[in-house]
Amino acid sequence: MEIADLLTGPEAVLASAKATGKKALLAELASRASGLFNVDERKLFDRLLERERLGSTGIGGGIAIPHGRLATMVKPLGLFARMANPVDFDAIDERPVDIVFLLVTPEGAGADHLKALARVSRLLRDRSLVEKLRATDNAEALYALLVETVQAQSAA
Repeated sequence: MEIADLLTGPEAVLASAKATGKKALLAELASRASGLFNVDERKLFDRLLERERLGSTGIGGGIAIPHGRLATMVKPLGLFARMANPVDFDAIDERPVDIVFLLVTPEGAGADHLKALARVSRLLRDRSLVEKLRATDNAEALYALLVETVQAQSAA
């Protein structure tokens, strides 16, 4: 599973999300994803909140990977957001989050869900890439960085 399989294109990138808190950010992501993924915005928001109650998806280093499963999803899809201003996300290192990758998968996609999470996590552990993502506020450029970095790593 590649990042290009998860992100449908630059339209799946929020270059400067404006939310000022975790709940508002999850609502903004659910709203954007509802149109892109053809899913119920409220159901997705509720799933994301349920998952956050189990423990924060803020993985540290200013990065969060909120995720949820919905019965109406056909395949895993993602949405990338770069925050205009970092938000408190109850991350494990207590740092505010400014890089977010939302992952939504089908309800029965156990292995695919885990593979997609692992792929996104590996990608966002690349410090050089994360620095470039933080320095860019253009959706097309962010998308290219996310997709081309993976293609370059695959070719190496």
